[in-house]
Amino acid sequence: MKVDGKHFRSIWRERDGWSVGAIDQRRLPHEFVVAKLTSCEDAAVAIRDMLVRGAPLIGATAAYGMALAMREDASDAGLKRAYETLVVARPTAINLKWALDEMRATLAPIDPAERAEAAYARADEIAEQDVEINRGIADNGLKLIEAVAAKKPGETVNVLTHCNAGWLATVDWGTATAPIYLAHERGIKIHVWVDETRPRNQGASLTAWELGHHGVPHTVIPDNTGGHLMQHGMVDLAIVGTDRVAANGDVCNKIGTYLKALAAHDNGVPFYVALPSPTIDFAVHDGIRDIPIEQRSGTEVTDMTGRTADGRLETVRIVPENSPVANYAFDVTPARLVTGLITERGVLKPDRAALVAAFPERIATAAE
Repeated sequence: MKVDGKHFRSIWRERDGWSVGAIDQRRLPHEFVVAKLTSCEDAAVAIRDMLVRGAPLIGATAAYGMALAMREDASDAGLKRAYETLVVARPTAINLKWALDEMRATLAPIDPAERAEAAYARADEIAEQDVEINRGIADNGLKLIEAVAAKKPGETVNVLTHCNAGWLATVDWGTATAPIYLAHERGIKIHVWVDETRPRNQGASLTAWELGHHGVPHTVIPDNTGGHLMQHGMVDLAIVGTDRVAANGDVCNKIGTYLKALAAHDNGVPFYVALPSPTIDFAVHDGIRDIPIEQRSGTEVTDMTGRTADGRLETVRIVPENSPVANYAFDVTPARLVTGLITERGVLKPDRAALVAAFPERIATAAE
């Protein structure tokens, strides 16, 4: 996608051929900074500290982390150590483990002397595959937006989204935003309601930043505004991303997604989830019961960082010193509240039969 007219991806191999560049998302929207990853530990820290975030991007970063590790130590012990270091960096997004399993399957059978080159090649493939998948999501999701536009010719299509499922959460294009970008490029009048997405404000800080730099009309709203907009006919459809989809169609996404789905259901607003196939976890049969929900540091709730009137970046505390806080990072939306799953192979019903029919190879992977 574009930043002020210049194409960027969220992660890439640097010109030296071995180090990895990534946009430091912790610094957005106030500063555009590129970080350089030179070791497996760098990649693990980038994932853990949310320098990179979003399930597909976490997977790609982990793949490059394995490549960096093989450059340092390509032995069997080095391979095992790299896998174990990276797989625990974030617990909820299944793409992390998927990418690491792909890398290990490629590297384990070959001679250690060949592993570094093979690791970079496979990591590049995973990154390119993500771009291709997301373009497929764009094409399939575009049909939904076009259908709405056809019913209200000349009027604006209003889409509500939650958290950041844009190109910053993937290698390029995004998931939930991919159809939006394509619709914008096709000349469809489109506007995005952007949930701020407390406590880390990924909507206000990231989604708004990328939409604005790409020229897509949007409005940032407090998280609790979506229901009101839906009641008054100001939302045509909701499209969100996901960090893990269970075999039964339950969807795990950023905290607050479940409440948006309830509001959409109550007001007859279609609620879609955009996902790449590596996000499907056929080993989990009940999302509410079985998907681990990450609990992050309480400082994400108690503190906020922003730019002061004189241009300084400052962090302030907004919660009383002695008040305890809870910070559940995700929630699970049951399949019954999901209108459809936008994938690279079409818009699917949120149930096991549809997922199995579309992605039989993922069943085989889950069984291994």
